[in-house]
Amino acid sequence: METNVQRIKQDIEQLAQFTATPKEGVTRFSFTPEDRAARNYIKDEMQRAGLAVSEDAAGTVIGRRQGQVEGPTVMLGSHFDSVKHGGAFDGTAGVVVAMEIARVLNEHNITTHYPIEFIAMIEEEGGRFGGGLFASRAMAGMVTEEELIGHCDEAGVSLAQAMREFGLDPANIKAAQRRPEELKAFFELHVEQGPILESEGTALGLVEAIVGLKTYQVKITGRPDHAGTTPIHMRADALLAASEVVQQVRQIARDVGGGAVGTVGKMEVLPGASNIVPGEVHFTVDLRSHRESALEELSQRFQAALKEACSKEEGLSYTLTTKLDAKPAQLSDQLRNVIAEEAKARGISAKTMISGAGHDTQIMATLTDAALIFVPSKGGRSHCPEEWTDYADLKKGADVLLGAVLAVAEGK
Repeated sequence: METNVQRIKQDIEQLAQFTATPKEGVTRFSFTPEDRAARNYIKDEMQRAGLAVSEDAAGTVIGRRQGQVEGPTVMLGSHFDSVKHGGAFDGTAGVVVAMEIARVLNEHNITTHYPIEFIAMIEEEGGRFGGGLFASRAMAGMVTEEELIGHCDEAGVSLAQAMREFGLDPANIKAAQRRPEELKAFFELHVEQGPILESEGTALGLVEAIVGLKTYQVKITGRPDHAGTTPIHMRADALLAASEVVQQVRQIARDVGGGAVGTVGKMEVLPGASNIVPGEVHFTVDLRSHRESALEELSQRFQAALKEACSKEEGLSYTLTTKLDAKPAQLSDQLRNVIAEEAKARGISAKTMISGAGHDTQIMATLTDAALIFVPSKGGRSHCPEEWTDYADLKKGADVLLGAVLAVAEGK
């Protein structure tokens, strides 16, 4: 059996239309009109594929295909939210491939031994509320009341408020939790978001480990003063301290080594005038490593650097808020072998890889055996409008995933 590349192409192109930034990439944040339009399209296509469609308490769309037994369930899918001015494939490709596999099974009247669920998750990117991996963390029981209230978008709307306005009850978030005994396996297909597969001419990446992430929101508070009349030695310049921290984030990652990275990707300076000493600076810090010990070292050294930078000038203080803390994940050798055997049988090249990006798979791996398949990204580009994966490459991943999911759902 094979997937239909034209239907995959149609789904990708249609979902790309649901964006808040037409002609400037895909911007589809969670609990927005663009989210609503995309999820309605996904739900309609799932129903056409013969699936029983529902939404969980976190807003994940679930299409279920019954098996010969009630459970445990084989699950596959990805997320359909995006970063700001992102591309058409990140996350969406995995959702679309899952829908296409559902169509193929429906067309061939296949009833597997175990049930299969096809899922479309939200807020993986954290683009609106600054956290990320929200839907999968809800399934793993990791979402707290404090997060729902405390994580807000740029307009000050909390995650809880956005859920209520969208028709969900944040007080019911624990209902999204899944028990390990309910699940047999989780599969996700995703674009690589890097240049390795394309540069080596390899069709698929079989991920063995996913980096851990620690993301923070930092606020450094100083004192706004006149830029012309306040002597340098009498200032409490919040931006000066922030700039020291930014430099240290880069250096700390270099010192820790082993592929560790640190990024400051967003910064706001207040009051934000050319003739006022910065009185307050807000910025994000993103730390990653596939080794838990290295991730902890990154975090400890960053926090020490922040404390030191704010101690150099009188009148400086800071607050630090953890937005996401996801441990590195080792994925299932057994599932990876199933995928590798399927790729070999279809004559499709594959290699084992480590993912430098975080994915819902790493959270699902805390619940069940989990597998992540990469398909090539053109030029390694992602999180930008130029993001692209050739549809022929996407079909190869879809076909291999189809065979692997069938094998596991049949208990082989």
